[in-house]
Amino acid sequence: MEQLEPMPGDWRRALAVVAHPDDLEYGCAAAVATWTGEGREVSYLVATRGEAGIDTLPPAEAAPLREREERAGAAVVGVTSVEFLDHADGVIEYGVALRRDITAAIRRHRPELLITLNFADTWGGTAWNTPDHRAVGRAALDAAGDAGNRWIFPDTEAEPWDGVRWVAVAGDDDPTHAVDVTAGLEAGVRSLAEHRAYIEALTDQPPQDYARSLVEGFAAETAGRFGGRPAIPFRLFSR
Repeated sequence: MEQLEPMPGDWRRALAVVAHPDDLEYGCAAAVATWTGEGREVSYLVATRGEAGIDTLPPAEAAPLREREERAGAAVVGVTSVEFLDHADGVIEYGVALRRDITAAIRRHRPELLITLNFADTWGGTAWNTPDHRAVGRAALDAAGDAGNRWIFPDTEAEPWDGVRWVAVAGDDDPTHAVDVTAGLEAGVRSLAEHRAYIEALTDQPPQDYARSLVEGFAAETAGRFGGRPAIPFRLFSR
Protein backbone atom coordinates (compact mmCIF):
# COMPACT_ATOMS: atom_id res chain seq x y z
CA MET A 1 0.00 0.00 0.00
CA GLU A 2 1.41 3.37 -1.02
CA GLN A 3 2.32 5.46 2.00
CA LEU A 4 1.23 9.06 2.44
CA GLU A 5 3.78 11.82 2.94
CA PRO A 6 3.85 13.84 6.19
CA MET A 7 2.31 17.29 5.90
CA PRO A 8 4.82 20.17 5.78
CA GLY A 9 5.73 21.49 9.20
CA ASP A 10 7.44 24.79 8.39
CA TRP A 11 4.45 27.10 8.83
CA ARG A 12 2.90 29.11 11.66
CA ARG A 13 -0.55 30.25 10.47
CA ALA A 14 -3.40 28.40 8.75
CA LEU A 15 -6.89 29.38 7.63
CA ALA A 16 -9.57 26.72 7.19
CA VAL A 17 -12.35 27.65 4.73
CA VAL A 18 -15.51 25.53 4.59
CA ALA A 19 -19.19 25.84 3.77
CA HIS A 20 -20.93 24.80 7.00
CA PRO A 21 -20.59 24.49 10.76
CA ASP A 22 -19.48 20.86 11.40
CA ASP A 23 -17.59 20.46 8.07
CA LEU A 24 -14.21 20.67 9.81
CA GLU A 25 -15.21 18.49 12.73
CA TYR A 26 -15.58 15.32 10.65
CA GLY A 27 -11.91 14.40 11.10
CA CYS A 28 -10.01 17.54 10.16
CA ALA A 29 -10.38 19.05 13.65
CA ALA A 30 -8.16 16.29 15.06
CA ALA A 31 -5.36 17.59 12.82
CA VAL A 32 -6.17 21.15 13.90
CA ALA A 33 -5.88 20.12 17.57
CA THR A 34 -2.50 18.57 16.83
CA TRP A 35 -1.28 21.74 15.13
CA THR A 36 -2.52 24.16 17.78
CA GLY A 37 -0.99 21.90 20.42
CA GLU A 38 2.35 22.51 18.69
CA GLY A 39 1.86 26.26 18.99
CA ARG A 40 0.52 26.97 15.49
CA GLU A 41 -2.34 29.39 14.84
CA VAL A 42 -5.42 28.11 13.00
CA SER A 43 -8.47 30.24 12.15
CA TYR A 44 -11.83 29.16 10.74
CA LEU A 45 -13.85 30.83 7.98
CA VAL A 46 -17.35 29.38 7.48
CA ALA A 47 -19.39 30.48 4.47
CA THR A 48 -22.83 29.89 6.03
CA ARG A 49 -24.33 29.48 9.48
CA GLY A 50 -25.76 26.09 8.55
CA GLU A 51 -29.30 27.36 8.87
CA ALA A 52 -30.74 24.77 6.47
CA GLY A 53 -29.01 21.84 8.14
CA ILE A 54 -31.54 20.73 10.77
CA ASP A 55 -34.86 19.56 9.37
CA THR A 56 -36.69 19.99 12.67
CA LEU A 57 -35.61 23.62 13.22
CA PRO A 58 -36.53 26.66 11.13
CA PRO A 59 -33.49 28.51 9.74
CA ALA A 60 -33.93 31.50 12.05
CA GLU A 61 -33.54 29.19 15.06
CA ALA A 62 -30.96 26.85 13.56
CA ALA A 63 -28.48 29.56 12.53
CA PRO A 64 -27.57 30.92 16.00
CA LEU A 65 -27.60 27.42 17.47
CA ARG A 66 -25.23 26.06 14.85
CA GLU A 67 -22.96 29.08 15.20
CA ARG A 68 -22.70 28.44 18.95
CA GLU A 69 -21.95 24.76 18.35
CA GLU A 70 -19.25 25.64 15.80
CA ARG A 71 -17.57 28.12 18.15
CA ALA A 72 -17.65 25.54 20.94
CA GLY A 73 -16.21 22.83 18.69
CA ALA A 74 -13.47 25.18 17.52
CA ALA A 75 -12.53 26.13 21.08
CA VAL A 76 -12.01 22.47 22.00
CA VAL A 77 -9.21 22.23 19.40
CA GLY A 78 -7.56 25.54 20.25
CA VAL A 79 -9.20 27.78 17.63
CA THR A 80 -10.33 31.19 18.86
CA SER A 81 -11.02 32.98 15.56
CA VAL A 82 -14.21 31.78 13.84
CA GLU A 83 -15.78 34.01 11.17
CA PHE A 84 -19.03 33.52 9.26
CA LEU A 85 -19.63 34.99 5.80
CA ASP A 86 -23.44 34.69 5.85
CA HIS A 87 -23.87 33.16 2.42
CA ALA A 88 -27.15 31.23 2.20
CA ASP A 89 -26.93 27.62 3.31
CA GLY A 90 -27.62 25.12 0.53
CA VAL A 91 -27.49 27.63 -2.31
CA ILE A 92 -23.96 29.06 -2.16
CA GLU A 93 -22.98 30.29 -5.58
CA TYR A 94 -19.47 29.89 -6.91
CA GLY A 95 -18.43 33.21 -8.39
CA VAL A 96 -16.76 36.55 -7.91
CA ALA A 97 -18.61 37.46 -4.68
CA LEU A 98 -17.54 34.25 -2.94
CA ARG A 99 -13.97 34.53 -4.21
CA ARG A 100 -13.81 38.11 -2.97
CA ASP A 101 -15.03 37.20 0.53
CA ILE A 102 -12.47 34.43 0.86
CA THR A 103 -9.70 36.57 -0.64
CA ALA A 104 -10.42 39.31 1.91
CA ALA A 105 -10.15 36.79 4.74
CA ILE A 106 -6.86 35.40 3.42
CA ARG A 107 -5.46 38.92 3.29
CA ARG A 108 -6.59 39.55 6.88
CA HIS A 109 -5.26 36.32 8.33
CA ARG A 110 -2.15 35.95 6.15
CA PRO A 111 -1.93 32.14 6.31
CA GLU A 112 0.83 30.02 4.87
CA LEU A 113 -1.47 26.98 4.81
CA LEU A 114 -5.04 27.14 3.47
CA ILE A 115 -7.34 24.25 4.36
CA THR A 116 -10.63 23.36 2.69
CA LEU A 117 -12.93 20.40 2.12
CA ASN A 118 -13.39 17.99 -0.76
CA PHE A 119 -14.84 19.91 -3.72
CA ALA A 120 -15.05 16.97 -6.13
CA ASP A 121 -18.42 15.82 -7.47
CA THR A 122 -18.52 12.81 -5.14
CA TRP A 123 -17.33 11.29 -1.89
CA GLY A 124 -15.52 8.08 -2.75
CA GLY A 125 -17.02 7.95 -6.22
CA THR A 126 -20.42 6.86 -4.88
CA ALA A 127 -22.01 9.58 -2.72
CA TRP A 128 -22.84 12.86 -4.46
CA ASN A 129 -21.13 15.88 -2.88
CA THR A 130 -23.18 18.96 -2.01
CA PRO A 131 -23.20 22.08 -4.20
CA ASP A 132 -21.99 24.13 -1.22
CA HIS A 133 -18.89 22.00 -0.69
CA ARG A 134 -18.07 22.13 -4.38
CA ALA A 135 -18.49 25.91 -4.59
CA VAL A 136 -16.55 26.81 -1.45
CA GLY A 137 -13.66 24.42 -2.01
CA ARG A 138 -13.14 25.60 -5.58
CA ALA A 139 -13.42 29.25 -4.55
CA ALA A 140 -10.89 28.75 -1.74
CA LEU A 141 -8.39 27.26 -4.14
CA ASP A 142 -8.87 30.19 -6.52
CA ALA A 143 -8.73 32.78 -3.73
CA ALA A 144 -5.29 31.55 -2.68
CA GLY A 145 -4.03 33.07 -5.91
CA ASP A 146 -6.40 36.04 -5.93
CA ALA A 147 -5.13 37.14 -2.51
CA GLY A 148 -1.63 37.85 -3.81
CA ASN A 149 -2.65 39.88 -6.85
CA ARG A 150 -3.12 43.54 -5.97
CA TRP A 151 -5.18 44.14 -9.12
CA ILE A 152 -7.78 41.53 -8.14
CA PHE A 153 -10.24 42.82 -5.52
CA PRO A 154 -8.14 45.95 -4.84
CA ASP A 155 -10.81 47.34 -2.51
CA THR A 156 -10.34 44.84 0.34
CA GLU A 157 -9.32 46.39 3.63
CA ALA A 158 -6.14 44.33 4.07
CA GLU A 159 -3.13 44.44 1.78
CA PRO A 160 -2.47 41.63 -0.75
CA TRP A 161 -0.98 38.44 0.66
CA ASP A 162 0.96 36.12 -1.62
CA GLY A 163 2.17 33.92 1.23
CA VAL A 164 -0.16 30.93 0.84
CA ARG A 165 2.31 28.12 0.16
CA TRP A 166 -0.07 25.16 0.21
CA VAL A 167 -3.77 24.34 -0.04
CA ALA A 168 -4.72 21.18 1.86
CA VAL A 169 -7.99 19.48 0.91
CA ALA A 170 -9.57 17.28 3.58
CA GLY A 171 -11.81 14.40 2.57
CA ASP A 172 -10.32 14.11 -0.91
CA ASP A 173 -10.56 10.72 -2.61
CA ASP A 174 -6.91 10.83 -3.63
CA PRO A 175 -4.90 12.11 -0.63
CA THR A 176 -1.16 12.71 -0.87
CA HIS A 177 -0.23 13.65 2.72
CA ALA A 178 -1.37 13.00 6.29
CA VAL A 179 -1.02 14.27 9.84
CA ASP A 180 -0.30 12.01 12.82
CA VAL A 181 -3.18 12.88 15.14
CA THR A 182 -2.19 10.78 18.14
CA ALA A 183 -2.00 13.95 20.23
CA GLY A 184 -5.15 15.57 18.85
CA LEU A 185 -7.50 12.62 18.39
CA GLU A 186 -9.41 12.93 21.65
CA ALA A 187 -9.91 16.67 21.15
CA GLY A 188 -11.10 15.95 17.62
CA VAL A 189 -13.76 13.59 18.98
CA ARG A 190 -14.93 16.17 21.53
CA SER A 191 -15.00 18.87 18.87
CA LEU A 192 -17.49 16.94 16.73
CA ALA A 193 -19.53 16.01 19.82
CA GLU A 194 -20.08 19.73 20.49
CA HIS A 195 -22.48 19.71 17.51
CA ARG A 196 -25.06 18.09 19.76
CA ALA A 197 -28.26 19.48 18.24
CA TYR A 198 -27.09 18.73 14.72
CA ILE A 199 -26.09 15.15 15.60
CA GLU A 200 -29.28 14.49 17.57
CA ALA A 201 -31.28 15.42 14.46
CA LEU A 202 -29.26 12.93 12.40
CA THR A 203 -29.17 9.85 14.60
CA ASP A 204 -30.42 8.23 17.80
CA GLN A 205 -26.83 7.44 18.74
CA PRO A 206 -25.49 9.59 21.63
CA PRO A 207 -23.40 12.47 20.22
CA GLN A 208 -20.23 11.39 22.02
CA ASP A 209 -20.51 7.82 20.74
CA TYR A 210 -21.33 9.00 17.22
CA ALA A 211 -18.35 11.37 17.21
CA ARG A 212 -15.92 8.81 18.58
CA SER A 213 -16.96 6.16 16.10
CA LEU A 214 -16.54 8.46 13.11
CA VAL A 215 -13.39 10.38 14.03
CA GLU A 216 -11.51 7.37 15.37
CA GLY A 217 -12.69 5.39 12.36
CA PHE A 218 -11.33 7.96 9.91
CA ALA A 219 -7.98 8.05 11.71
CA ALA A 220 -7.70 4.26 11.88
CA GLU A 221 -8.58 3.92 8.21
CA THR A 222 -5.64 6.14 7.27
CA ALA A 223 -3.19 4.49 9.67
CA GLY A 224 -2.39 1.72 7.20
CA ARG A 225 -0.97 4.30 4.82
CA PHE A 226 0.88 6.26 7.49
CA GLY A 227 3.11 3.85 9.36
CA GLY A 228 0.32 2.46 11.52
CA ARG A 229 -0.27 5.79 13.27
CA PRO A 230 -3.75 7.32 13.56
CA ALA A 231 -3.82 10.02 10.91
CA ILE A 232 -6.00 12.45 8.99
CA PRO A 233 -5.32 12.61 5.22
CA PHE A 234 -5.19 15.60 2.89
CA ARG A 235 -4.56 16.20 -0.77
CA LEU A 236 -1.89 18.88 -0.83
CA PHE A 237 -1.52 21.46 -3.59
CA SER A 238 1.70 23.47 -3.55
CA ARG A 239 1.87 27.05 -4.80
